[in-house]
Amino acid sequence: MTSTCLVVMGVSGSGKTTIAELFRDRLDWRMAEADEFHPRSNIEKMSAGTPLTDADREPWLRAIRDWISECDAAGENTVVTCSALKRAYRDILREATAHVRFVYLHGTTDTVGARLAARSGHFMPPSLLGSQFADLEPLATGEDGVTVDVTDGPERVAATALARLGLPA
Repeated sequence: MTSTCLVVMGVSGSGKTTIAELFRDRLDWRMAEADEFHPRSNIEKMSAGTPLTDADREPWLRAIRDWISECDAAGENTVVTCSALKRAYRDILREATAHVRFVYLHGTTDTVGARLAARSGHFMPPSLLGSQFADLEPLATGEDGVTVDVTDGPERVAATALARLGLPA
C-alpha cells in the first residue's frame, strides 16, 4: 500500500510550519521542514536577499522527493513543508513513490507580509516575499490538493484542510 504525503505549500510566512505541525500531531505522521533540505549555498543566497533560481531549487526539490519516497518505502505517511510555488516544482515532488497531496495556504501580500515582518530568526528576509508571489502558481485543475485561506486561525485552517482532503480532523 502506498503511503500518503501532505505537502503544505505557500509563500514564506503563510503558516506552513504551524499547519504542518498540527497535521503531524493530529494524524501522527512523520514531518520534515523543506528548509532542512536546502544546500548551504541556497541559504546563503536567500540570507543575502537574492531569490533562488529554478536551477537552485531543483536539487532541493529532488532531495525532498527522495525523502518522501524513503518514508514511503518504510510505510510511513508524511507531512512536509515546501513552498512548491510552481507547478513544475510540484511535478518533481509528485515523482515520489508516495501519494503526494498538496495543501496550498493562500494569503494576501498584506496578510503574509505582516506575518513575515513579525517573524525573527529565519534566514528568509521579508524583501524576498515579492519574488515569491511573482513565482507563485496556485494549484491548478487536476492537481491533488486543496486551497485554504490563511486568515482563519491555524486550528481552523488545519481542520478545514483535513476535512476537504477526507482525513480525520
